[in-house]
Amino acid sequence: MAVKSPDSGSHKQSLQPVFILHTYPFKETSLVVEMFSRDLGRIAAVAKGARRPLSAMRGMLQSFQQLAGTWSGKNELKTLHDLEWMTGLTLLRGDALMCGFYMNELLLRLLPRDDAHVQLFEYYAQTIQVLSALPMPVDATQLAMVMRKFELKMLQELGYAVPLTHDEHGEMIHADSTYRFEADYGACDPSATKNGLLILGNTLLQMARGDYSEAVTQAQSKQLMRYLLQHYLGEKPLHTRQLLVDLQGF
Repeated sequence: MAVKSPDSGSHKQSLQPVFILHTYPFKETSLVVEMFSRDLGRIAAVAKGARRPLSAMRGMLQSFQQLAGTWSGKNELKTLHDLEWMTGLTLLRGDALMCGFYMNELLLRLLPRDDAHVQLFEYYAQTIQVLSALPMPVDATQLAMVMRKFELKMLQELGYAVPLTHDEHGEMIHADSTYRFEADYGACDPSATKNGLLILGNTLLQMARGDYSEAVTQAQSKQLMRYLLQHYLGEKPLHTRQLLVDLQGF
């Protein structure tokens, strides 16, 4: 699908906190920059001339760095005028770097354009800092727990129903019971439907508390989040998830 030409008219936004999610070539010397902005959601803007070797903006277009962006335009594709550093350089390495790209791909696929999600932006920023602080070599279990928390927070902040403390009838989840969890509905009696997957009530309650210390919770939360993400993403697979699976069974 052809990309419409950028609009550099009015509606200027100055020094908005942003993260770069992805860039791709546009015409001969420019780039389309997909940004996650704190106050305006996902924004696409053209960085004119950014592919030129001496472009001042070229070195700023790095993922996982909190930047201040200035752009303008009324159409879907804006014109990016400037980027400034907001914090020091954040470095992700090894599998933590792959997890960062995984989060970016999730946001590109699920985050609507021009739809602000301030709490999700702040949680994304916090997760980047957590990933950058992990000691090398990164523990695979610890890394998986960080991703489970982000996946859950992202779905909840985007408005997808992931109820963890009450079942579909509003009754409290019991730790010693087994439920069937179905996307868009939540937990129900195992015999109520053949859709979704079986999961322990204790797993749901521990996920609600952010406690992934038990091996059963780690395994079942991975199954649940994989099922939910596949449901909301559709048939097209996530490239970075497959890479992580190949690397460490993520």
